[in-house]
Amino acid sequence: MRFSPETYKLGFFLDNGFVRKKCAVCGEHFWTLEADREVCGESPCVPYTFIGKRLTNERLTLKETREKFLKFFEKKGHKIIKPYPVVPRWRTDLYLVSASIVDFQPWVTSGIAPPPANPLVVSQPCIRLVDIDKVGLTFGRHLTIFEMGGAHAFNYPDKEVYWKDTTVQYHHEFATKELGIKQESITYKESAWYGGGNAGPCFETVSEGLELATLVFMHYKTLDGELVEIPIKTVDTGYGIERYAWFSQGTYSSFEVIYGELYKKVMDMLGVEQPDESILDAYSPYTAIVTPKEGTSIAEIRRRVAKASGIPVETIEKLIVPLEKFFASLDYTKSITFMLSEGIVPSNVKSGYLARLLIRKAYRVLQAIGHKDKLADLIDMQIDYWSKDFPHLAEMQDEVLDIVLTEALKFEDTIDKGTAYVERELANIKRRSNIVPIDLLVKVYDEKGITPEIVEHVSQKLQLKVDVPENFYELVASRHLQEAPTTPNVEKDVETIVQGLSPTIKLFYDSPLEKEFEAKVLRASDEYVVLDRTLFYAESGGQVSDTGTLRFSTGECKVVDAQLVNGVTVHRVLGAKPTEGENVIGEVDIERRLKIMRHHTATHILLSAARQVLGKHVWQAGAKKEPDKARLDISHHKRLTSEEVEKIESLANEIVQRGIPVRVRMMDRNEAEERYGFRLYQGGEVPSAMIRVVEISGLDAQACGGLHCENTEDVGIIKIIKTERIQDGVERLIFAAGPSVLPYIQQQERIIQRAAEVLDVPASELDKKVEDLMTELKETKKAVKRTMELYAKKRAAELTSTVEKVGGVAVVKSYEEIDDKDYLISLAAEVLNRMSGPAAAVLLAGTESLRVMTMVNEEAVRAGVDAGRVASKISSALGGRGGGKPDLGQGGAPYSERLHEVLKNVERFF
Repeated sequence: MRFSPETYKLGFFLDNGFVRKKCAVCGEHFWTLEADREVCGESPCVPYTFIGKRLTNERLTLKETREKFLKFFEKKGHKIIKPYPVVPRWRTDLYLVSASIVDFQPWVTSGIAPPPANPLVVSQPCIRLVDIDKVGLTFGRHLTIFEMGGAHAFNYPDKEVYWKDTTVQYHHEFATKELGIKQESITYKESAWYGGGNAGPCFETVSEGLELATLVFMHYKTLDGELVEIPIKTVDTGYGIERYAWFSQGTYSSFEVIYGELYKKVMDMLGVEQPDESILDAYSPYTAIVTPKEGTSIAEIRRRVAKASGIPVETIEKLIVPLEKFFASLDYTKSITFMLSEGIVPSNVKSGYLARLLIRKAYRVLQAIGHKDKLADLIDMQIDYWSKDFPHLAEMQDEVLDIVLTEALKFEDTIDKGTAYVERELANIKRRSNIVPIDLLVKVYDEKGITPEIVEHVSQKLQLKVDVPENFYELVASRHLQEAPTTPNVEKDVETIVQGLSPTIKLFYDSPLEKEFEAKVLRASDEYVVLDRTLFYAESGGQVSDTGTLRFSTGECKVVDAQLVNGVTVHRVLGAKPTEGENVIGEVDIERRLKIMRHHTATHILLSAARQVLGKHVWQAGAKKEPDKARLDISHHKRLTSEEVEKIESLANEIVQRGIPVRVRMMDRNEAEERYGFRLYQGGEVPSAMIRVVEISGLDAQACGGLHCENTEDVGIIKIIKTERIQDGVERLIFAAGPSVLPYIQQQERIIQRAAEVLDVPASELDKKVEDLMTELKETKKAVKRTMELYAKKRAAELTSTVEKVGGVAVVKSYEEIDDKDYLISLAAEVLNRMSGPAAAVLLAGTESLRVMTMVNEEAVRAGVDAGRVASKISSALGGRGGGKPDLGQGGAPYSERLHEVLKNVERFF
């Protein structure tokens, strides 16, 4: 969607001699002081013309550029604020901060909460993966991590700070007077910006081929594809801190400027050589045109660059490509460092998916230049280098390195196991086509973490064609950049009953230990009752609702549930109903509530204990508090050990015994964030200017709407009942607290006592008895295995006396009553060892269900026999499924007498 030309016609331009032109290359309009200029000046319309030149007052480092930018806007009345985390915990729709305005969406930009200052300025680290496959190719124009200089002003209907003309004036003054860029070289390109649910016209500021900043005037929100004007007009400027520093130094790439002394250290460690200056002088200006578009391959672009620069393609491939991969390794590992240091744990979902994608991409890039073993070393160097400006990185150094090493081992394991999986998938495709579809590349990456390079390698062996999109990682990342929008599941009757009502007065916050109250009935239906005030807590934040009774003039009813809809508490009731307008006496099941309150406070205590035991990367990933038990889901990259669980449990109970007051208070959002940081948002976003903070002094502070004990000692004993790995990267603690612990302890005692009776030993000696039995069991298994192997040899001798030929392949077939996988594999192997030439063994086994086992030797594979395909066909004929590799196939099916017919006509399946 475009905006009208009048939108971009500013007094600043007209008063200072700018003219509006249309670019002869891209067709976009721009403003310039040069009346005869025909091109907008941005790449890829033109090559870079700043490389090798000094076009500013001084050459600036990244840090100097950041400080100069911040100080300039401070002089213009902006308050400098600290950068926000790169993980936006204050909102649930995005996984990463992609622009400085994300810090203030949606609560500030929508008017729900005030900004921390107005106007303000911040140098915000941002991570964008939409250009991940271009990193390195453009010598630093595209990065996954960068600092956005955000100068922001929030204009309210009754108070305007500044708008378009002043915004452009500030930029022009910063670029020309502060930095010394010639104003004739600067163009202001008209464009439109969309992001985070907002939109507005913007100017892209350009000089010497490089876009330096974007000046956005945000006063729309996007709703169902339409632009809706909003009352708050936000100045949203994004100054490219790295780009200004690069421009000032005129180096071949931005990486030399961004990474400073680290650049040479990493280059030496990886053994990458910098090409001669003559080659870089010719090549680097034309990296401006390395912007792959749909239908244009990297190879074609390289040919264009070779033609423009005069450097042969072969030289580019030999000298430039390793340099590009070196650039990418620097960028990816910096992104990984920032993401993991803020608590992202690699997984297959949400932000964890993006972290895993980056780690595996970095691993593959380093592998391509022969240094996959240097991934952790490079991360370590990044932390040391960047922690000078971002101290929180050093605090997380050990944890980040542990996560990276663990993830690298997982990836290596995935490669080992994944190859067999890919072989099976591609074998199925080969029966239908010789082309590997892109959908399969995405599927095996999303489901198994198997990269396209692995699929390519296996495809070559099977003589299949696979065209991996050059922007593959951008494609898969784009599907995981934000949370899919959800709609609350509210029944229509409930929506109807709350229409026109004001929010219910919630008595439970001021009187959490009260059980009786009087209220007036506002609405009543067959199933629901709405009151003007209530003590019944409505389910939210993982805390289940209260239950109890309502008494009225003609009887009483049970309250079995309470839900909050648009601020109104809706009570679901069973039994007789009160009439609208009458008063009722409500009574909450207070014992049930107390159990839930203990579990809620215990959840906060356990989270603090887990963070102390496991590390600061631990965040709440979910929770549920019920009367009898509760659960806490935490982010963690490994399975919890029994020792870790014991430590968490012991520390949690120490916190209980210390009798720490639990403080609950309403706080200004900005004040709370300043005091406690963004760990406040363990339970997700809070859409309000005031936040209800629950604090256990010195241990935990969260924005929380739930009910809590007044002191940790009120929780009572905390017992972790069990732990589960509910998904990769998330551990679940199931626990009970206070009186709710007793039933679980009693149940465990009954189990122990029963086991002791069965084994005829005292309970105190149960562990020793079990160890003795396990030792006996292992010895018995070894003996059984030896017996099976001997029987397999004897049975193989019997079977090889009856061999039939199927198309030149000697086939032994048999039905075995012993349904043991190891036995069948041993038997098939023994059969093939006794045979020469192409040979195959087909075995069926089982009495209740059938196991299918097929094995062929190397000669048979070379002859075109596929054991996996044979197993699949046989299993299918018997009503089951099967598959496998060319030399070994397996399957299963329901037991059927047809097995004898299948074996008799086995040649049909070859």
